[in-house]
Amino acid sequence: MKTRRTFLSGMLFVGVATGLAGSLTLGQSPNITPKAQPSQEPEAGPPGLPSPEKQMLEANSKDIHKKVERLYQLATELKAEVDKTDSTKVLSLNLVKKAEEIEKLAHEIKNRSKG
Repeated sequence: MKTRRTFLSGMLFVGVATGLAGSLTLGQSPNITPKAQPSQEPEAGPPGLPSPEKQMLEANSKDIHKKVERLYQLATELKAEVDKTDSTKVLSLNLVKKAEEIEKLAHEIKNRSKG
């Protein structure tokens, strides 16, 4: 039954690694639009207000941070549950559900980080 424990440990590792990989890309500046040429006119609108693109990126960043925090919380809970459960005798359904939730959340973070 060592394979169950190995599988769950692997799922935990993949979830945390994916979450960390997604959070590492947050510090990079996105290349959504090319820089404005000097001959182009500036954006219309009052000065000092952030552009809609910047607002969207900030909201996206906040959402990613929330999801990474949730992923970290779930991974910690899963690790604690794996440590206290003897998976050689019984594989907890709650453990499997939590691993699936971590996988889904990590996938969402990955897709959100791509843009």
